[in-house]
Amino acid sequence: MRGMSAGPALPFRAGIVGFGRIGHEHAGWLAKCDSIAPAAIFDPTPQRRRKAEELGLRTHDTLESLFMSDIDVVLISTPTAMHCEQALAALTAGKHVMVEKPMALDLPQSRRLVDAANSAGKVLSVFHNRRWDIDYLTVKNGIGSGVLGRVLNVESRLGQWGSCVGPAAREWRPGWRNEAAFGGGGLYDWGSHFVDQIWRLLLPAKPARVFAQLRGNVWAQDCDDFARVCIDFDNGCAAMVEINTTTTRPLPRWHIDGSLGSAESPYSLEFDISKWAELTLAPASGETPRRLPFAEKGLSEIQIWEKFAAAISGRGEPAVPAVSVLPTMALLDAARQSAATGTAVSLSTEIRWID
Repeated sequence: MRGMSAGPALPFRAGIVGFGRIGHEHAGWLAKCDSIAPAAIFDPTPQRRRKAEELGLRTHDTLESLFMSDIDVVLISTPTAMHCEQALAALTAGKHVMVEKPMALDLPQSRRLVDAANSAGKVLSVFHNRRWDIDYLTVKNGIGSGVLGRVLNVESRLGQWGSCVGPAAREWRPGWRNEAAFGGGGLYDWGSHFVDQIWRLLLPAKPARVFAQLRGNVWAQDCDDFARVCIDFDNGCAAMVEINTTTTRPLPRWHIDGSLGSAESPYSLEFDISKWAELTLAPASGETPRRLPFAEKGLSEIQIWEKFAAAISGRGEPAVPAVSVLPTMALLDAARQSAATGTAVSLSTEIRWID
């Protein structure tokens, strides 16, 4: 097996576990990389294997067969409930691993993966690509510039009437994202991205406690199609992430209040991040509201994969070190616990809130 110490030749060969919608997208991104390329897939459905063959990829009908092949890297792009077991198997087989978000079902599973990667000497990363979305970066720059003054309140929302966690690949259980047994629900889906963004946005302030409401109202029966997560930070800032797929009147994508004014950006039913980045500042001084400048473009999905390949070669860290996702998993755990008990949940002081 080609590993970090062996000075492997490029490009690395990637195997994809789960060739649904997102697995297919990753194959497209990987095909445009210089340092890593798609080579093979595992998927239980003949239809998805045929789609992979049309792209020139080798196909496997068992995980064991894929892991025994000459791939260097495994992408886990299956339902969330399968992430931990499949990623552990890939690491045990001597492969570097990229896991689609959310990393796993909970913080204990995520820690198992980090420990296993460290023990195996393999690179483990999570595909939190929305750390580089232009709307998030624009909000981050706005806060960092000081134009809002001391940040008092941050609200991050997605709203629509219609499930945003619905069908992916029609050939295999297309509604799994609305089933709890597979790790479905809005909190795990868009919510895992937005929770990951919001705690990083407010660093060096740290989350102190969480209160959450999770409801299955219209599109889901045993998991949430409405998720509201309120987070108190240790500097007094209040923050909220809300995924509401049961509204016909969506609220703004971002709303931020500070001691010097407020800023807001519009919703987009097309999930247009450029629209989400149209952040308008209304100064408390009464000055005319003005648009805040767009941030510079962040990493693309292709660049995230290139950085992963560089990390395998021993040249720096991946774009998203797995350990940096553990705080996100702690917040998701606290949200589910809060929703189940109806009480606020304090965050452990042992969590390392690292950028």
